[in-house]
Amino acid sequence: MLTIRDLKMTLGGRTLFENAAMQVNAGDRVALVGPNGAGKSTLFAILLKEKEADSGVVERDPWTMVGYLPQEAEAIGDETVLDVATGRVEELPLLDRRLHELEKAGDVSSAEYLETHSKHSALSDPLVETKAKKMLRGLGYREADFNRPAREMSGGWIMRARLARLLVMEPDLLLLDEPTNHLDLLSLLWLQNYLKNYSGALLLISHDRQFMDEVVSEVHEISEKKLIAYTGNYTDYLRQREERYEQRVAAHKNQQKEIAALQEFVDRFRAVPSKASQAMSKLKQIERLELIEKPLAPKKPFRFQIPEPPRGGQRVISLEGIHMAYGTHSVYRGLSLAIERGERTVLVGPNGSGKSTLLKILAGVVEFQRGERKLGHNAKLGYFSQHRADTLDPDKTVLDEVLASAPAMREDEARGILGSFMFRKDDIFKKTAVLSGGEKSRLNLVKFLVDPPNLLLMDEPTTHLDIQTVDSLTLALERYQGTLVFISHDVHFIRHLATKVLHVNAGEITPYVGGYEYFLEKVGALNDERAALTSA
Repeated sequence: MLTIRDLKMTLGGRTLFENAAMQVNAGDRVALVGPNGAGKSTLFAILLKEKEADSGVVERDPWTMVGYLPQEAEAIGDETVLDVATGRVEELPLLDRRLHELEKAGDVSSAEYLETHSKHSALSDPLVETKAKKMLRGLGYREADFNRPAREMSGGWIMRARLARLLVMEPDLLLLDEPTNHLDLLSLLWLQNYLKNYSGALLLISHDRQFMDEVVSEVHEISEKKLIAYTGNYTDYLRQREERYEQRVAAHKNQQKEIAALQEFVDRFRAVPSKASQAMSKLKQIERLELIEKPLAPKKPFRFQIPEPPRGGQRVISLEGIHMAYGTHSVYRGLSLAIERGERTVLVGPNGSGKSTLLKILAGVVEFQRGERKLGHNAKLGYFSQHRADTLDPDKTVLDEVLASAPAMREDEARGILGSFMFRKDDIFKKTAVLSGGEKSRLNLVKFLVDPPNLLLMDEPTTHLDIQTVDSLTLALERYQGTLVFISHDVHFIRHLATKVLHVNAGEITPYVGGYEYFLEKVGALNDERAALTSA
C-alpha cells in the first residue's frame, strides 16, 4: 500500500532523517512519533507530494485512495456544515473538474485518475448525506448545526466537519495529523471506537497516548535521523524503546572494551619485532569495526515541584441557585455546587452541555442572571482558558513574564521549566507579541505553575503540548497541594488526576466521588466508554 525506502530529508541545514524506511500494508494501524521538530509533519508532506525529499523512494499502490486531515483549516464561501461534510460545494466540483481534465488528456490509467475517481464516487453516493450526518453526530454536532454556515463556526468545528467528510469517503489509507486536537472527550471516544473498526489503514501523528494505546498496533519513531519500528501500541513502544536503549548501551560498552583491549595490545607491542605483525593485525581489526555510536537516552518527563499555594478553607467555592442563560438559551436553572479543598474534579459531558460555562461561572468571568457565587476563606483563584493571550505584556520576553510571576525563582529554574514546555534556547528571549497562539497558551500555563493559586480552574490544559510535556504537567499536578477543577479530552491525563467526576448534561450535574474508572463502572459501561457517557 505504501513503501518508503532510503529516504533522506534536510530542512534548514538540518538532517531530519536519512536512510529512512517504512511500510504500511492494508489494515495496518501505525503511529508516527517523535519530539516536536523531529520531522513528522514533514514526512506527511513528502507522502502527500507537497514536499520533495533529498533522495529516496516513496511508492504507493495506484489503487490506494489516500485521505488526509491537516491540523488546521478554515471555511470558504457560504457552505453549510453539511456541505463541508459531504464535500458537495468544495470538494466534489474540484474532483469533477480534475476527472474531466485527466480524461481529456487520455490519462485514465494513472494513479491520480484512479484515486480521483474513487473519491468522486464516494462523494457521489446517494447515501452520502445520511453517512455525513452520522459522522457529524458522532463528532459532537447537533442536528440544528447541520445547516449553519460553516464560517460561523470556530476552526476546531470546521476540522470536525472535514474529518466527517474523510470518514464518509472511507479512504484505503487515512493520514491523520493530530486528529484529537479539536475534539471534546465524547467526540474523541467516538472517533477512537470508530477507528478501531475502520476497514482501511491508518497512519497518524498524535500526542494523545491513550488514543494511540487504543487505536494503533505499530509505532514508528523518528529518532537519531532514522525511522525505528516497534510492534504494539504506545505503551508497548515505551517498554521496547527502553529495552532497545539498554541493549545498545551494553553493545556500545562492550565494543569500547574490545577496542581498548586491542589498542592496548597495539600500543604495547607495535615496537616489538616479534609482535609487530600481530599488533598491525589488531590495528586493522579496529579499523574494520563498524563503530556503535553511544545511544542518546530516551527523553524523560521534566520533573518540577509546583510551589505550595496558600492554605484556604475547607469549602473552596460554592454556587447556590445559579440561573445562567445566553439570550434565550438557558444553560443552568437553579444550579448548586460545592467544591471542597484538595479535590481534583474533571467535568465531562456532551458538547454544548455547559462544561466551559460552568468553569467560567466558577472563575467569575461571566455574569449569571440569578443565584450566588461564594469564594471560600483565603481562596486564591486562577483560571486557565485557551484564550488568555491578552494577559501577556507584548513588550516582555517569555523569560521576563515567568520571572515577573515568581520573583523568588532563580533564572536557571525558570529556564528549566520553560524548556519542559517547549521554549528552547533563544525562544525564551522572544517578545510575547510574536508568539503563536499555542506558545501563548503554554506560557500562560507556566505562569500558573510557578505562582499557583489554591483553586486552579483549567480548560483543556494539554492542548498544544507534546507527550513529554503532558507527562511533566501531569506529574506536577499530581503533587499540587491545591484544588483543581478541569476539562480535558486526554483520557490518560484524566485517569491520572481526577478524584471526582462531575457529569454535565442538559443543565444537570451528577457527581461521582471517585476517579474516571469509578465513574465508568457506576454508569455500567466499563467496556463501552462512549455508550456510558452518552446514556448517563
